[in-house]
Amino acid sequence: MDFEELARRLLDARAEPDSAPERARRAAVALVLRDCSGQPEVLLMQRAERTGDRWSGQIGLPGGHEEPGDPDLLATALREAREEVGLELGRDARLLGHLPPVQARARGQLLSLWITPYVFVLETGAEPVLGSEATAAFWFPLARARAGEFSWTYRYLREDEERVLPAWRFEEHVVWGLTYDILSGFLRLAP
Repeated sequence: MDFEELARRLLDARAEPDSAPERARRAAVALVLRDCSGQPEVLLMQRAERTGDRWSGQIGLPGGHEEPGDPDLLATALREAREEVGLELGRDARLLGHLPPVQARARGQLLSLWITPYVFVLETGAEPVLGSEATAAFWFPLARARAGEFSWTYRYLREDEERVLPAWRFEEHVVWGLTYDILSGFLRLAP
């Protein structure tokens, strides 16, 4: 992946109007890329099982809610990556830009929460070290996902209604929902 071209495309994507309402709750995620023998990979994690967490146990990007002490959403993404997967992105990675905010959904319902994905490229050999909010972390091969190698469907049962959603199945992990949507949008933009 040409990371310089990706940075230019991210800059162009920021020219689009921000669709998040002014008073919406905000969150950020870190879309951490690395080059593995010329093939791009993104870091994903499995969230720990926690009562009250809408995304408990799911595969996701490191990230979370903006906290009062965060000066901006970039700081939120940096803090969450440090807390969840032990990466110091300010030191070990280069910020390429961010994607437009995505409205969160849980259990089929849109939430008043908008998530901004910040895109980083890892420039050192740093590896994830799991914090208490993650039970696993792994590198997901984006070119193989783009080629359809992991295409799958996820059946989600909500009350008495079954929904069939697009997903990727990679090893024992299933990437679906919000993470699938963010990464699909990223792949449409990426060179």
